[in-house]
Amino acid sequence: MPHPDPSSGAPVSGHQQTREPRETRRPSFFWLLAALVLPIWNLGVKYRFHGRLPLQGAFVLSPNHYSEIDPLVMGVASWKLGRLPRFLAKASLFTVPVVGWLLRTSGQIPVERHGSKGHQAIRAAEELVEKGRMVIVYPEGSLTRDPDLWPMRGKTGAVRIALEQDIPLIPAAHWGTQAIMPRYGKKISLFPRKTVDVIIGEPLDLSAYRGRPLDQATLTAATAELMDAITALLAEIRDEPAPAERWDPLQHGQKETGRLEE
Repeated sequence: MPHPDPSSGAPVSGHQQTREPRETRRPSFFWLLAALVLPIWNLGVKYRFHGRLPLQGAFVLSPNHYSEIDPLVMGVASWKLGRLPRFLAKASLFTVPVVGWLLRTSGQIPVERHGSKGHQAIRAAEELVEKGRMVIVYPEGSLTRDPDLWPMRGKTGAVRIALEQDIPLIPAAHWGTQAIMPRYGKKISLFPRKTVDVIIGEPLDLSAYRGRPLDQATLTAATAELMDAITALLAEIRDEPAPAERWDPLQHGQKETGRLEE
């Protein structure tokens, strides 16, 4: 599957590059973040991109999740592909000095995992997509519990946003991040330089679900298709077959959120 790096200027299949203006060329707070992060990050991390993101319009991007540094990996990837990354992020991160300010200033969306405030986060995400912005939603909701880092059972938030707002839902996968920071690791390793593969899939075909009541059965079925698509992309860049069954934390006596002791 020879998809060249977008920076090479070579044509790629999948989402075709056009002459549409890149969102990252408009002045924003992200310019400051890029100036602070990219010089060091580029020294330690090389990306290999397979496919592209749409340069305009709203969509939900749903990648796999297996390292606590994944948001930075996918945030930089989105920037390099021409879009400003916005995430649904744990509300507790917004209380951390400096980090919380950066999250709020860059338009990230706090998510309360429990209680009545979770619905407010979905509404905030919808406001972003109404303005033609992308939002990154990790459908697993937490780092995968699968011992081999394959995607586990997904949650329905990404599908709900895409169906309620009638916007594309794009699966994605990345591999190589574990060399920068292992799952539940505490240290970042940038040297020697690491390579991260990022693959962007085609928008998920949600036509069978659009116009239907968004009950639990509908959302669960669509989410299963999303997780199948993410897993297939990951199998492609890992060049190995995925497990026959998706990991379900509850069947293994594990909590679905919080740190898992390995």
